[in-house]
Formats: sequence, structure tokens, C-alpha cells
Amino acid sequence: MKTKNKFNRMFRVLSFFLITFMQIYWYKISRKSEADWEKLWGDIGKRFRHLLFELEGLLIKVGQIISTRADLLPPAFIKEIEDLTDHVPPSEWSEIQEVLETEWGNRYKEKLLSIEKEAIASASIGEVYRGVLKSGSTVAIKVRRPHIHSVVQTDFRTLSIVIWFANHFAPLPKGFINLKVLFSELKQVIERELDFSKEKETLLYFRERFKDLDNVKIPTVYKELSTSKVLVMEWVDGIKITDVEEVGKLPITRKELAQRLIKVFLPQWLEAGKFHADPHPGNVLVSKEGHVILLDFGMAGEISKNDASAFQNLIESFLAKDYPKAVDCLSRLGFLLPEADTRIMERLLAEWMTFQPTQLTEMDLIALKLELNDMIQALPIQIPTRFVFLGRSFVTIEGIIQHLAPDEELLELGKSVFMEWLMHAGNKWSFIWQWLQSQPVFKFFHSVTEFLKAPQTFERIKEIEQRRQFQFTIYENRKKQLFQLTLFGLAAIVVGISISNPLVLKLSLGLSIIPVFGYIITSYKLKKWMKYMPEK
Repeated sequence: MKTKNKFNRMFRVLSFFLITFMQIYWYKISRKSEADWEKLWGDIGKRFRHLLFELEGLLIKVGQIISTRADLLPPAFIKEIEDLTDHVPPSEWSEIQEVLETEWGNRYKEKLLSIEKEAIASASIGEVYRGVLKSGSTVAIKVRRPHIHSVVQTDFRTLSIVIWFANHFAPLPKGFINLKVLFSELKQVIERELDFSKEKETLLYFRERFKDLDNVKIPTVYKELSTSKVLVMEWVDGIKITDVEEVGKLPITRKELAQRLIKVFLPQWLEAGKFHADPHPGNVLVSKEGHVILLDFGMAGEISKNDASAFQNLIESFLAKDYPKAVDCLSRLGFLLPEADTRIMERLLAEWMTFQPTQLTEMDLIALKLELNDMIQALPIQIPTRFVFLGRSFVTIEGIIQHLAPDEELLELGKSVFMEWLMHAGNKWSFIWQWLQSQPVFKFFHSVTEFLKAPQTFERIKEIEQRRQFQFTIYENRKKQLFQLTLFGLAAIVVGISISNPLVLKLSLGLSIIPVFGYIITSYKLKKWMKYMPEK
């Protein structure tokens, strides 16, 4: 691990972020052109990438998470960090041997027939070595990197300082990640990853979850040899899923392999339970028979029952073209900011659902993605922090699928897999009923239902407008009061000057300055709030 010195690591990270903040503020004050901003963000991305590769450790994972937020961060910055890999040079064998002796006892060699001293894989948290047990079984021995706990704690302390500074002083964009929540979640995930006994439990969980799925292979774990710093698993040979030449020799087509991958991950994203949060190509292999092999369960997220229910209700509402319900589901999941106008969101969803997948072949997908990012930034919507790791999992698998089957549409690939999952899901009749309701024969019943619901809808709209008007009145009254205080302070200044009383003059100056700043801040908040107000 490079740069183990705590103070040096902290200084390098803090100085980078401080310089970056100062540059951004200077560009905002100077009102630089878009070309200048793009160049600045590109330079920041290059320096950030260089810093990550130099310091490694936890910071690589932070960079990987940030690289998934293309909806909020400038494209020039994302371009520089989007292909970060968690590859770290292996430790000295003497240090690894010391860990094994501590965990298994000084006579650890009695448990092994042999062990290779060259690491097969090396990441920021652990290193994997190939060994053979006395029974003759070939195993993968994952050893926690020496001194990593100290490095991670240093990085956590540094990040906590950066986040505090960013929350108080940085001009973060609307809907940006809640840094405090993200830091708490990241800390929880990394601390779990540092404890290999937690990874063992997760691995056993996934083995149980996919035990009836023939096309998935998850290695067995040797419980008696596994500890908090050493994890011993079955050795599984596989082909890297991005190896085009070897994948082409498989008994199944690339399209079928892509569908198998969707079949493995779709339930993880839609059902309550744990999901693989780090499915990069090094952790997803393919056997010679075409089975999907999942490795490295150190980084795993979890979907709650409430979120899983909301996701499934969201799908139902899209099937039934019930856009008010879809907006309500998005609100439950936390994708809508409080100031979002539900009517505008319903209209946008209705327009987007008329979009045909076949049109994708005629469009510039890069331009479409940039347009979507601009729309997300302009609208009062956000990606909740608790879904950052879920989004990372989805984006990674999406990239692998596009690499496997570049000529296939993602929606078409997933349609049959989704229908198969739907027929096995416990609420399949609910989905079917929602689909039937969307058919033309039910249009009349839709109209009657909407007519009967009209009074409640109007009442809800009336209540929203009343709340908006009340909030507007609060802002206006506060501005009026601050303006009156400013006038009073100015009058007191005139009195202080006329009677030549320094004490009265100082008090009146303070009485004038405070409401002036308050007036400016309130006006800014009102302007920001009114940005999302409808014209009528």
C-alpha cells in the first residue's frame, strides 16, 4: 500500500480538495465560459485520478462510487475517472505469512499441502492466493491486507473533514448526494468488507438464494478455516466475461449469456434482500458450460421490504399507465424533492412512456444520455443516497451486457427474463391485473374511475397550492420584517451621527448589517424555491 504515512495521506487529500474548492469558487466569481468550465473539470478529474492511483486504499472505492453519478457531475470530470479499477500491488509474502500464522497458529502449514506465494488477485482490502488443502482440494485463500485497517481509519477521518467542509462551504448542485448519509453508508459497507466473517455470511446467503438456479455457480466456503481476516473458498475456474475470444467459444451465444446475467441480477434489484454491489468483470466469470460465476461478496447492499414493494408497485403503475401512482411510488422511494410538482411529473412520465424502444436505433445514444442528465439536473428529482450502491450494481451490469451483446436492445433482452421472473413472483396476479387494466377495453372504466376520484384529486391539488401559498407568504413577510429592521437601523445611524454618540452609532450599524444579510439570504431562498413553482 502506497503512502502509509497517516499525516502525508491526510495532507495530500485535504490539500487537493481545498485547492479544488478554491478553483470552483474563483470560476463562479469570474463567471467563466462553458469551455473554461469544461477544461477545469477535466483538469480536476485528471488530478483526482492521479491522486487515487497514488494513494489507493479506500479512496479508489470512493472514486468508483463518484464515477457512477454522471447525472450530477460534469461529463469532463466523469470521463477521467469512469474506468477506475481496484487493483493494488500485492503485499510482501512475509506480511501475508504473518497474518496466516496469527489467524491459524504458528503451525499453519499443517492445514495446507501447498500455497502459492504469488497473489492471484490483489485489491485494496484483500489479496487472493491459490492453495491446496491436505484433502487435495484446491482453494482460494483470501487474506486481509496487512495494515489496511489503519489506512482505512485514516481515510475515514480525512473524508469526514472533507464532507464537513463541503456541506458548509462548497456550492453543491441541487439534488446532490447527501454526503453525510453516503459517508455513513460507505463506512458501514467498508467496515463489513474488512470483516471477512461478514463476507462468509453473505456468500452463504447467496448460495442458499441461488441453490435452485442451475446456471449460477457460487463457490463453497470452508467455515472451519475462515476467520475475520482469512476466508477460504472453493477454487473455481472461469473465463473473464469481457474476454471476447474465449466467450465466443462457449456453447451458448453472447445474447443468451447476457440474458443469463440479467436473470441472476434482476431479482437482486427488485426483491427484498441482499444484492451484489461490486459486480465488475473481475468478479463475474463464466464457466466452460456457460454458467455465470459470482465471486467476491465483500461489498453487498440490501433492499428493504418497503423499497422492494415500492419498486414493484412502480412497475405495476407503468404497466397500467397509472402515472399518479407512479409519481407516488417515486415519492415514497425518495426520488422526488419536496418542491416537486406532481402534475408536471405525471405529464413527463406519460410523455416518456410513449417513447418506443425501436427509436433507439435511430438516435445518438450519447446525446440522449446527456439530455437525460440535463433533465435530471433541471427537475426537482434526485437519486437517494441509499440507492447509490444499487445504482452502481445496475450500471456495472448494464455495461457488461452492452459489451456482450452490443447489437441487442437492453429492453428486448430483459423482456423475456422479466416475464419469467414475473410468473414466479408471489404477486404475479397483481402485475397481470395492472397490465389488463392498461388495455383499450378498460379505457371506459379508467374514465369512470378517474371521474369518481376527481373530488379527492382536486382537494389534493388545492391543499398543495395552499401550502405553496403559505410558504410564499412566510418568505415575503420575513423579507418585509427584515427590510423594516434595516430602515430602523439606518434611522438609528442618522440619530447616532446627529448626537455624536459612538455607542448608539455602533449599535445602529450592527442593527443595519444583520437584517441586510438576512434579507439577501431570504431573497436567495425565495428565488430558489420559486424556481419549481408552476406559473399557475
